[in-house]
Amino acid sequence: MIDSTQSFQFFNRGPSPVARLVFFAVLSLLLLFVDARYRYLESTRSALSVLISPIQRLAALPDALWQQVGDFFITQSRQHDLIRQNDDFKLQHQNDAAQLLQLQALELENQHLRNLDALPIRSQFTTQLVQVIYAERDVFRRKVLINKGADADVKRGQVVMDDVGIIGQITRVYPWLSEVTLITEKDQAVPVQVLRNGLRTIVFGAGNISQLSLRYMPASADIQIGDVLVTSGIDGTYPPGIPVARVIKIERDPDYPFSNVTCLPIAGVDNHRHLLILSGMPKLPQRPDEKSGAANAGNRVKIRRNN
Repeated sequence: MIDSTQSFQFFNRGPSPVARLVFFAVLSLLLLFVDARYRYLESTRSALSVLISPIQRLAALPDALWQQVGDFFITQSRQHDLIRQNDDFKLQHQNDAAQLLQLQALELENQHLRNLDALPIRSQFTTQLVQVIYAERDVFRRKVLINKGADADVKRGQVVMDDVGIIGQITRVYPWLSEVTLITEKDQAVPVQVLRNGLRTIVFGAGNISQLSLRYMPASADIQIGDVLVTSGIDGTYPPGIPVARVIKIERDPDYPFSNVTCLPIAGVDNHRHLLILSGMPKLPQRPDEKSGAANAGNRVKIRRNN
């Protein structure tokens, strides 16, 4: 039977721990000295680093995976916040754009009202500021309805204009509304004259919102592209000197005695909401009756024959 003392001595054979510590410490110092002085272990260290690299990567893999998972969730959270912020910015941009358009429209309308208020013709005639509230739905009719009628002493035949030229004429009056026939209405006639040389003619609507025409204009007439046509004041319907149209095209055919002249309205016949009605036009003497004039001429001829 083996006693405990002999068992302890059996498992503790070899150098003592202190001796081992001293031995390995000396060996480490020696290796450090040799490596620092002669660089003998450089290749060994490189080979060991190659062998140990997969183990290092495998050991660092859980931490890298955990870091990637954390980054993924953080990125998703930030992306969600960015998408929400982007949607908020888009909505705010749309609201700001709508408000900007409204402000621009109000600015243009205010500028138009200031131009109407500053018209010199307002000192010559009585004027009423009106607003367009309805437009004709028929694309072949050029008429609008304004917000003043018989209650505001509006009468048929009154002239309607904007801040730059003639728009049309009152053609029908209702108790609280009035109908305005635009100068671009088909066959609507406006007596005009060429501002450059005073040539009188009549401009007709063509049913097109952006087109007027001069009919029966002699091919030899002195009219040029760019000429401005203003109201002539003939017939007492429109006051003289108000811009109506500008000549944009002239077609002359030697086989025909008349030219085909196309004009562009100067006024914004389909642009503005606020317009002016002109009142107080001077009344011209009534046109003599053609039948009575012919009878008077016949009587004068008979008197001459008797004499």
